[in-house]
Amino acid sequence: MKTYRAGVAAIALVAGVSAAVPAHAEFAGKSAGDFMVRARAIAVVPDEDASTTIGGNVSISNDVVPEIDFSYFITDNIALELIAATTKHDVSHNAGIDLGEVSLLPPTLTLQYHFMPKERFSPYVGAGINYTIFYNEDAAPGSAVTDIDYDNAFGYALQVGVDYALSDNWYANVDVKKLFLNTDVSMNGGTITADVDIDPWIIGVGVGYRF
Repeated sequence: MKTYRAGVAAIALVAGVSAAVPAHAEFAGKSAGDFMVRARAIAVVPDEDASTTIGGNVSISNDVVPEIDFSYFITDNIALELIAATTKHDVSHNAGIDLGEVSLLPPTLTLQYHFMPKERFSPYVGAGINYTIFYNEDAAPGSAVTDIDYDNAFGYALQVGVDYALSDNWYANVDVKKLFLNTDVSMNGGTITADVDIDPWIIGVGVGYRF
């Protein structure tokens, strides 16, 4: 439900911006050879599930961070997008065990199809690959877990979004990604292990510049 509400709010924001911007006949739209740089604020909402050698499940906190991405248009409709951001999450076990904190760096490359690239309102879909680097894995002070290690992992991504041209070069953007990401976790020197599906939703709102 919180993912649905965040997505609706993001779409409403771009719709409001769109209504406030007058149309211009000279608008050119997206074209082969264009680069686009976007800056977004993203909400990262894990849809976590885990199996552990001590039973139970884990909980991973949400995070809101800035994100930057770079797109290159191979054709008017087809683009490659590379995104970069880093997030930090609190992790706990449902038995009341604090599993500390971990930071993630999840660069993701998607191949996109942009509908109506010559129109101001241009939605797109995408699919691609992700490689997540886990770092700053800190066990909680006083916890039964004294050390924790996450394996870096490949995953894949699905994406849907929309660009709305505010001018010939500036765009408002809403973007939603679903990452399918699994990692193996080792605690207390390997005496406790877990197979964790993180599978976050990534909901972003921002602006882009095409050149």
